[in-house]
Amino acid sequence: MNFSSPVSAVQAALAADAAHADPAIWITRIPDAEILARAAVLEAEGPQDRPLWGVPFAVKDNIDVAGVPTTAACPGYAFTPTVHAPAVQRLLDAGAVLIGKTNLDQFATGLVGVRSPYGVPRNVFDPARVPGGSSSGSGAVVAAGIVPFALGTDTAGSGRVPAMFGNIVGLKPTIGSVSARGMIPACRSIDTISVFARSVDEALEIARIIAALDEADPYSRAAPVPHLRRGAPATMRVASVAADICAPEQARLYRAAAASLGAAEVDITPLLQIAHLLYDGPWVAERTAALRGVLQTPDILHPTTRAILEGGLDRRTVDAFDAFHQLAQARRFATQLFARFDVLLLPTAPNTPSLADLAADPIGPNSRLGTWTNFVNLCDLAAWAVPSGMGADGLPGGITLVGPAWSEGRLAALADQLHRAATNTVGATAAPLPQPATPDAAGPNETELFCIGGHMAGLPLNGQVTALGGRFVAEAKTVPGYRLYALGNRPGLVATQGGASIAGEIWALPTTAIGPLLAQIPPPLGFGTVLLQSGPCLGFLAEAAGVAGAQDITAHGGWRAYLAATAITDFIRAGAALMRLPIDPAWEAGIAFNLRTILAQAATLTDPPLPDLLDPAPVFRA
Repeated sequence: MNFSSPVSAVQAALAADAAHADPAIWITRIPDAEILARAAVLEAEGPQDRPLWGVPFAVKDNIDVAGVPTTAACPGYAFTPTVHAPAVQRLLDAGAVLIGKTNLDQFATGLVGVRSPYGVPRNVFDPARVPGGSSSGSGAVVAAGIVPFALGTDTAGSGRVPAMFGNIVGLKPTIGSVSARGMIPACRSIDTISVFARSVDEALEIARIIAALDEADPYSRAAPVPHLRRGAPATMRVASVAADICAPEQARLYRAAAASLGAAEVDITPLLQIAHLLYDGPWVAERTAALRGVLQTPDILHPTTRAILEGGLDRRTVDAFDAFHQLAQARRFATQLFARFDVLLLPTAPNTPSLADLAADPIGPNSRLGTWTNFVNLCDLAAWAVPSGMGADGLPGGITLVGPAWSEGRLAALADQLHRAATNTVGATAAPLPQPATPDAAGPNETELFCIGGHMAGLPLNGQVTALGGRFVAEAKTVPGYRLYALGNRPGLVATQGGASIAGEIWALPTTAIGPLLAQIPPPLGFGTVLLQSGPCLGFLAEAAGVAGAQDITAHGGWRAYLAATAITDFIRAGAALMRLPIDPAWEAGIAFNLRTILAQAATLTDPPLPDLLDPAPVFRA
């Protein structure tokens, strides 16, 4: 995220804020003179390797900034902290310039953005619609082009719903990856600071800066893998859901995105059932516990916030244990789901309610917005919310990519591709999207591994790689001098004279994960040095004695091509058997060639083009 001059960057932010003219975005706006003075100091100092040198940003007003009141949108609660929240401190240390603290649903209780005595930030596309919450101001300030990024928080979807309504990116990090110290809790055990940004890569850059273990935060966790390193575009096994409850245009945009990925529709009822417990279960009592002192002076609360918090006083411990058991079942379901799929693609929200809808019913529309967001933190998952395009109704659609904890970097490439397929501008502005980042090369604590079979992207054993923190780097081929054999459901690669070049994929894994992965590999397979066209690399190899008598499939050039050919042959043989036709090898080969040609041509005739119909897994590549 580069700006040539801190002073010019903040001048542009101040001008954009004045032009947008929505005071309800802010609860505390830093005075212009103070902002310009900090920018001038930074400019005089020079970059000094600070990645956010002079970059303007905003902070949701339930996160502490030293010397600036923290209100959580409740004037009667306000106090002035003397130290920054760790996330804010890390951004300032990186050279960022704070413009102000943003409005929110009071105490981060809501997904609509209207529960604040400081007014309702304008929806940047339709002032008659809600802006989304609870991080209403943080979403709006990025969508309006005032700052390139802002901090929000996310318990039930507050870092994702405003992103959809503002046509921007929202990153919901893994719980505990960012210190929550200095943040007013909603549900302390499942809260996280979140990031709104212009693009996926800019959100990822901010996450890299603010993510860190904080021993003073009991819910902080050390990342088990380098989870914020960006992977390259790779084959993904994508699950989707029925979108029948969505508004027509939101449903259309979501289904188009799912179809472009070759997504398989799944039933996620156990996750949806746990979602309602966030506002109708023990986690309401957790909200109440965090703010029990505030309830002693209830007149300072927004009426809807007060009603929700008072509801936690009547929760019973026996019901809490029932909910904990139900949550364990939902988490097990999620684990099993992500053993079959790499990512769960969801509509971010069913619709964009109007202000009139909320005036008529302050609770119902808010509850519906959490349909696909409420369960994510409860089940310890990570999520990217990105735009899905503009509807004919003039409102932006939004989709969310959900993955296991610590999957942010692995999913970033796909999230970025979907974003760029939907729009080429930022939020409600005409500003072009920032250029995508280059995928990260293997780091000093990572080892590249050449995969040639079921461990490749989208294939059944790839989960063994991703579970250990693996991320896709590039497609690759060996130098001539290898032969490939079919060993049941996996191939064996052998170095030999007179061999051929074999296709595979390079994956980067934490070096400490190589041993645990090898322990899962049965003989005669193992790891050894493979000579690629780009140079030597650790890779899968088979013992020569172990492939004796196995089918030589070298002519296919790789495992994917072999699987595709086998699928076509099986289809032809099944059809012949159904029609009781004799199978002639020459006839079979001719039919296979013609069928392959027809399918390849058919895949190019749709808009957008279909994934490769011959690939054994749905493909989505740059």
